Amino acid sequence: MTEPPIEPLAKPSVPRAFDRVAATYDRLTSLNPGYHRHLAASAARLTIRTARPRLLDLCCGTGASTEALRGAFPDASIVGLDASAGMLAIARAKPSLHGVRFVEADAVEPGAVVEGPFDGALMAYGIRNLAEPDRALANLRALLAPGASVVFHEYSVADASRARRLLWDAVCWGVIVPGGLLTARDAALYRYLHRSVRDFDGVRAFEERLRRAGFVDVWTGAMDGWQRGIVHSFVARTP
Repeated sequence: MTEPPIEPLAKPSVPRAFDRVAATYDRLTSLNPGYHRHLAASAARLTIRTARPRLLDLCCGTGASTEALRGAFPDASIVGLDASAGMLAIARAKPSLHGVRFVEADAVEPGAVVEGPFDGALMAYGIRNLAEPDRALANLRALLAPGASVVFHEYSVADASRARRLLWDAVCWGVIVPGGLLTARDAALYRYLHRSVRDFDGVRAFEERLRRAGFVDVWTGAMDGWQRGIVHSFVARTP
């Protein structure tokens, strides 16, 4: 399936693109079967051994992943970080997230605005959008306590079956991009979503990237539904 010729959205422009769609983003994701359930599954794959953990939600967006963390660990102190002011405004307004500290910052350099150590971290749909993923992983590891758990909830189709890759194309061009036009009158971000997922690491490549960054006990958990083989929980911990 061939993409229409468009001016591609560059990674540094992604936060501003999220600003433009922030008001309608939750409406569009609500059309995705399993979206919130899968975030909850990834949050539950964190291994947290402290009674009142301190958790970091990187690239928290409108707070759907933060809600998943709060659901899994109701006694946790949570910091949500995102580079999009518009998305953070939506997250801050949610009664379910009262008490969460939200910070506007680049996830490549989270240590510039928050102090560790954290007992665990979740990054949902974020690492793929960062211009310097290896630097981001090194900086994240520095914020985590020894033995801390981390989960990356992310699309990865590079080494999926041809049928799964074609399904991703079909969902993007048949549902997500038209949905973006209907809800936000702006499909640039959703065209970028399609391309960025296609260009991102395969499962094995991202697992190796995590090991090179110094994480251990790396494994990948699957999702169900149409997202099987497309969305994954990449689980690891610090030594």
